[in-house]
Amino acid sequence: MLRWERGTVKAALGSWPGVDRLEIELEGGAEILTAIAYRELTGCPEPGETVLLNTNAVRRELGTGGDAMVVARPEVLPEAEAIDGHMVKARYTPMQTMVEAIDDPASEHYETLRSAKRLEGMPVIVADLHSSLPALIAGIRAQRRSLRIASVHTDAAALPAAYSRSAARLREADLLSAVISAGQSFGGDLEAVTVHSALLGAKHVVGADVAIVIQGPGNLGTGTGWGFSGVQAAEALHAAAVLGGRGVATLRVSEADERERHRGLSHHSSTVYGRALLTPVQLPVVPRHDSRYNGFHESVRKQVKSTILKPAKKRGVLHQLTEVDAKGLRDALEEMPVRMTTMGRTLAEDPSPFLYAALAGRCAAKLAPGE
Repeated sequence: MLRWERGTVKAALGSWPGVDRLEIELEGGAEILTAIAYRELTGCPEPGETVLLNTNAVRRELGTGGDAMVVARPEVLPEAEAIDGHMVKARYTPMQTMVEAIDDPASEHYETLRSAKRLEGMPVIVADLHSSLPALIAGIRAQRRSLRIASVHTDAAALPAAYSRSAARLREADLLSAVISAGQSFGGDLEAVTVHSALLGAKHVVGADVAIVIQGPGNLGTGTGWGFSGVQAAEALHAAAVLGGRGVATLRVSEADERERHRGLSHHSSTVYGRALLTPVQLPVVPRHDSRYNGFHESVRKQVKSTILKPAKKRGVLHQLTEVDAKGLRDALEEMPVRMTTMGRTLAEDPSPFLYAALAGRCAAKLAPGE
């Protein structure tokens, strides 16, 4: 269901690559809303323009950042950019968009993708929440600052890769070499039809030493056993294994989440790694001998053993519980140019989600060739 509303652009409130945030006065002057316009889809609306908005998520108070979405500019037809490729993303929706995919026959990278078969041992980190991205990079850089990092933006949550201000800021700071939007997601530095192609592109087009596969902002969860978008993490790890990558699974944990199913080790991690995953991966945890090791970390370790390692072993999948030195990771997290927040909680309020993501990053850096 779409909820349509009409308004007039009053002012530009700010922008980041590919996205403009606008102040909109609704028809009749009854209300002021903020709205997001994706330049790839609508161009940039100017003050005084009439725009059509999709306000269904705003009116239902869903987690879209409080913004409406600009769907059309009735008085302006943005010029279409000419491209050689024929790949379509957001297919068969009113906003389907043509992209230059690296695995399209018209792409300059097509022959590279045709000949690329393996990841040659490249570490591939997966995580449940997009908020883990800067922490994963902090962990990688804390171990090896020179590694090239590519992020694969999957289609489990926000389809426009441009929606991620974190990824945009990390790109601007040269902490992330490229974003590759895979599946139905679009708007990355590079486009790929599948996560498999995106991973091969990360290795052979971007020249990445480490790849991160993660859904965009706006993950979906229902409180049911399997009804959450992070289940897609298992598929990403399967892709990495098939292509000869080395899988590293980020544990989603929390000391402050009010929901019991996410406190300590999240049921998302237990389900994905313990029940959905068919290939062995490394599961980074805090070492017992670490000065930071406490009752919380012991509890997480016990949960990992009982809800991930044990059920996976019964299915013949032997994951590796990997102790990773946490020394210096808090400083590395605090040095990042992106504000750390997850589910509304900051690094100071709930440090454990970011610490475990950084552990995964450091683990992957150690696995990268040349260490």
